[in-house]
Amino acid sequence: MSTLAASSYPAPPRRALAWLAVLVLAVHTLVLTFVPARFGLGRDTVPLPARPFETRSIAPPQTAPQPEAAPAPARKPPVAARAEPAEEDNEVEPVRAPKQRPADYVPDAPTPSDLLAEAAARAETPAASASEAAPAGPAEVPVTTIALPASIVLDYKMTGNAKGMNYFANAELRWQNSGDAYDALMRVSALFLGSRSMASTGKLSPEGLAPTRFSDKSRTEVAAHFEPEKNQISFSANTPTLPWVKGAQDRVSVFMQLGGMLAGNPAGFPAGSTISIYTVGPRDAETWTFLVEAEEKISLPFGELVAVKLTRQPRREFDQKVEIWYAPSLGYLPVRNKITQSNGDFIDQQLGALSKG
Repeated sequence: MSTLAASSYPAPPRRALAWLAVLVLAVHTLVLTFVPARFGLGRDTVPLPARPFETRSIAPPQTAPQPEAAPAPARKPPVAARAEPAEEDNEVEPVRAPKQRPADYVPDAPTPSDLLAEAAARAETPAASASEAAPAGPAEVPVTTIALPASIVLDYKMTGNAKGMNYFANAELRWQNSGDAYDALMRVSALFLGSRSMASTGKLSPEGLAPTRFSDKSRTEVAAHFEPEKNQISFSANTPTLPWVKGAQDRVSVFMQLGGMLAGNPAGFPAGSTISIYTVGPRDAETWTFLVEAEEKISLPFGELVAVKLTRQPRREFDQKVEIWYAPSLGYLPVRNKITQSNGDFIDQQLGALSKG
């Protein structure tokens, strides 16, 4: 009896071990089933299918399901955001702009011819200027008589105001008349600002100045070439050629041409009349129209003079007002030039001295 009891006693532990094994297997099964979903490989397996899915939705949006088509365009703005380098390029251009557009800066503004260049609205494209150039011929005032001065040098004192700051400079207009040809040079210089010059060369005829070359030089030089035999005006700045118009002037010769027209026929330009001249710059051309005003007395560093004022009024919102005074007692030489910006900034150039050229 004791032997049977002893032999049957281990049975309960075996059952317990069996149940324990079952429980262990069950626990392992649960662990392998649920735990990977939260830890380790289970967490890694979730993003893997998501990544190729996202790639497909961006690359071929046409094949993506319609519900995901909406997110695809939503991800295009980041692509548009990659176009920011283009904006960076646009930000670089203003840094280079002073090299091509020095007229907006003090060193350029004092130049007499550059003052008129400012008034010509240089922001306008050459194409637009060319379209306006077509009626320039019929709009011009016929030159019946002209009287040009002998060789002479005009020295100017220049004052200006830009953004509330006053500045001063010296300028000169050097005119050479050889009878059948001419050379005209305008130069301005200022302390700490350097110098700038514009030059015009050409022939003289009964109708006045006939330019052949115009140059504008500060750090670099650009030029316009008058080619009447080809019926065109070409530019060294690689801008499109423009049609040549009889009587066309440049931004230096226009000063002397206007004065010569007034001197040759004073009665032909009474107060209220206008003078239109097709004027060429280093990169474009445009018809400039001046209103002749009554004589007035002006006080200059040179002294008091009676002068006829020609005014070019602004045509567009940001155009500048240009005023030129010619003195009859000095053979209608340009004794004063003034440019007024739309924001009130101005440049005033006044005759200080005369000398033989």
